[in-house]
Amino acid sequence: MKTARVAANGVVQLAIVKEGKLQLENGQLIEEKEAVFLPPVEPRTVFVLGLNYADHAGELSFNAPEEPLVFLKGPNTFVGHNSLTYKPDSAENMHYECELAVIIGKAGKYIQREDAYKYVKGYTVANDYAIRDYLENYYRPNLRVKNRDTCTPIGPYLVDASDVSDPMNLTLKTYVNGELTQAGTTRDMIFDIPFLIEYLSSFMTLSPNDIILTGTPKGLAKVYAGDEIVTEVEGIGRLVNTIAGDQTFDRGKETKDATHHR
Repeated sequence: MKTARVAANGVVQLAIVKEGKLQLENGQLIEEKEAVFLPPVEPRTVFVLGLNYADHAGELSFNAPEEPLVFLKGPNTFVGHNSLTYKPDSAENMHYECELAVIIGKAGKYIQREDAYKYVKGYTVANDYAIRDYLENYYRPNLRVKNRDTCTPIGPYLVDASDVSDPMNLTLKTYVNGELTQAGTTRDMIFDIPFLIEYLSSFMTLSPNDIILTGTPKGLAKVYAGDEIVTEVEGIGRLVNTIAGDQTFDRGKETKDATHHR
């Protein structure tokens, strides 16, 4: 089953996909375009994997990590399907990142690898934008790069774990203005989903609606204001997002770059 969180008829509610439309909680069927999509769950703790595909690490001139490179993401970064994402006009190196997102379904600690999938509620698609103009060093790597408001579209749907037979064998694709620019497969993750659940739960409790963003394969390209970015994960969904600049978001030009903060 696919579920979405939407704003429709002035109310935030859950919807399911039925007959190519959205069925609201009162049974009403509406077209997708009549709803405002929100993230399919309200994110709790969000774990983000850096360099979890060897080919992606290579294109950024890094060695593949020997241990998961994990950081956390705040809730204000998340927006839904068909949303706008803010790119400062001063930024020159903003990249999309198509990722499979794993949604935790129940609390657990010290979860063993063989039991890991029992703790997964489902999956969705994430586009974890990075503005690498602000990358400083690996003592202060990702706060301004990865935790910016609106820079993580997620959705459209939460797909039940029971409907995904092999999450480690899914194709990922990104299209920029209709052109295929990125293609990969979850088979190429360095650290797979069961490993990540075992690893993270070895030192902290995982809780319902925690999310693991599992990384992106090779194929990054710069994006610009006005670009439409579509990220797809096979069997999970097609997430549409548009880049917008200072004028749309009514913000002044960001003039401070990373060198001013060292």
